Parts: sequence; C-alpha cells; structure tokens
Amino acid sequence: MPAQELSDCEAEAARHRAMGHPVPAGQCAPASAEDVPQRSVDTNAECEAEAARHRAMGHPVPPNQCAPDQAPQTVQVAADAVTECEAEAARHRAMGHTVPADSCEPMENGEMDMGTADAPMDHAAMGHSMWGHASDTAIPSGPPPAAAGAGPPRAADAIWGAEAMRDSRKALAQENGGMKTLWFQGDRLEYRAREGRDGYLWDVQGYYGSDLDKFWFKSEGEGSFGEEIEGAEVQALYSRAIAPFFDLQTGIRQDFAPIDRTYAVVGIQGLAPYLFEVDAAAFLSDQGDLTARIEVELDQKITQRLVLQPRAEINLAAQDVPEVGIGAGLDTIEAGLRLRYEFAREFAPYIGIEQEWKVDGSADYARMTGEDPSVTNYVVGLRFWF
Repeated sequence: MPAQELSDCEAEAARHRAMGHPVPAGQCAPASAEDVPQRSVDTNAECEAEAARHRAMGHPVPPNQCAPDQAPQTVQVAADAVTECEAEAARHRAMGHTVPADSCEPMENGEMDMGTADAPMDHAAMGHSMWGHASDTAIPSGPPPAAAGAGPPRAADAIWGAEAMRDSRKALAQENGGMKTLWFQGDRLEYRAREGRDGYLWDVQGYYGSDLDKFWFKSEGEGSFGEEIEGAEVQALYSRAIAPFFDLQTGIRQDFAPIDRTYAVVGIQGLAPYLFEVDAAAFLSDQGDLTARIEVELDQKITQRLVLQPRAEINLAAQDVPEVGIGAGLDTIEAGLRLRYEFAREFAPYIGIEQEWKVDGSADYARMTGEDPSVTNYVVGLRFWF
C-alpha cells in the first residue's frame, strides 16, 4: 500500500479514536485486494433500535421513521470505503438527523485537536435537538406525551374479552359501593348515678344495606332502678343517601313507655362539617301530636385511644301532650361530656357527666308529679360496635 494511503488511514483512525470510537489497532494494516472483506451494515435494523431507545425516553419518533423509502435497509460497502464514522452518520441520517456531508472527511494531522481526544461525540451537531434533547443521556422532564393516554378506554377488553371484563367490572362496583353491610352500635349503655334513685339508659342503632339504601333501626330507653321504665321506643326506618355524608330517613317509631303510641318519622342523619354527627327527626303520632328531636355529638381525640365526646340533645313539641308530660315549645335539653378509652376501636368503656333540664310546660308537669325538672347524672358506660 502506498505510504500516502497508509497515512490517510491512520489519520482517520486517530480522528475516530479522538471521538471515542473503538478503532482496532490493526485497522490500517496493508492488505491485498482479495483479503478485503465485504461488510454488510443493516442500517434499517440499527435505525429501528435507535428509534426504540429514543421512544423509551419519551421522544416523539414517527413510526415510519425507518421506512425503506427513507432509509435503505441494507447497504453493501467495502470496509475500506465506509468507516465507522460513515456508518454511524448513515444511521443518524436514517432517523432524520442533519449530518454534514463532510462529517467523515479525513483531517490533516495539523487540524486535529488532540486536546479534545476524550470529549464525547457532539450529537447536538447531528440534529438531535429536533427530538427535544441536547444529548442521548438527557432525560426530559415534564408531563408524559399525549400519546401515552391515547389508548382505548377499555383496553383490557381486547385481551380478556368484553364479557369477562363486564363481569369483572360488576364485581368491582359491588365490592366498592354496592356491597351490603350489617352494622350495629351500642352508642350508650350506661349506669347513671344521681340524687335519689340511680338509673340506666340504652341507646343502640344499626343498619343493613348498601351505601345508597339502608334499613335503619334505633332504640332508646331510660328509667330508674326499682321503678317503672320512664321511656322506651323502637324505630324502623328506610334510609336513602341524599348527599355524600347525609341520609334521609323515613319510617315508624313505636313507644312502649310511658304509654304505647305510634309515630310517623322523617329525618336526616349524617356527618356535618367539622365532623359533627347529627341526627334530627320529626315525629307525628297517631293522635296528631307533632314533636321533634335533634342530637349532635363530636368525637374529639385526645390521644389515639382516648376520646372526649361532647353531646347535646334538644326535644321540641308543637303542642302540649299532658299524658306523657310534654309541654308545648322547648321540652327538654340535655348536655353531656363523656370520656372513653378505646381498648379496641370496637370496644370502649367511658365515664362522664350529663345534665338534663325540663323547660317551661314540661318543667311544670314534672313539678306536679314531684319530679325534679333538673337532674345531674354521673355516668359509667360502654360503647361498642361491630
């Protein structure tokens, strides 16, 4: 091989080594024409691999970027005619990069900047900026491309079948909102120590149903030990969700003490802003008596298990009901404070204090029967649910 050809080859090899390309040491060794191998470079496959790598980084590479009409799939070149620089340039041109025609021209020894021997290849000069990044290693920031959410809304149908997925979605809806639940709570089961005869009280409630429709049941009663029960009632209600945290309830209430009486009931129950639990209802008896009751309570956590619960109840009446000692207007007011310890969330004993006042006409009825219209109860009780 002439000395000038060997010099050009060595200069080319040095230039590629300066760009970090692995050029074998014997690349420029003299060889006969018969020994020159023919090398096939599948530029289309390399183009597809390069395009897949860029898509993995979120770059918008057109699907036909490596189509045969844009990039020949196979280029037969002689190894001494197409250097690695030209092969790489061909791959980048196939992907639409702008690579100068003289990018792989041999450089004179004096033009070579040996100070940049370890510098990486400048991909920005090949047009990588058109894909939105300055180098191959840069990971773009920001939201994913719009194509990431462009699939069909029920893509699983194409894999598992529409019928199978319909059953799966039905089961999912059943388990997340349509499932029927039985819940029972003993809200107040307590012993009441007070002046005179000590007393007792129960207040239980529960439901069976789904998030939207439920059957509610409630029962309350109280009395003094050694005396007839002062009051006992049971309610059976249909409950319908009318807001995310409130149910409308309608049904009947049956009193067993102090007298038997039946009421129609309409009310609301739910969780008000600031986590106040509200239960309000109006009652219309079979004798035409209209009364109402409003209960509000709040669970205020002191620790994860110690809970302070303020509670208030107001009873109202539209008319006098002398047979049960109710005066028109404001009937009774109750205000209590209970402190419970939740050994488990479902089981919590408590202590507390509650004050009751009979007001106006109701207070007069109480005095006529020798009853004190104002009573203080020191309570010990149990709250549980399952």
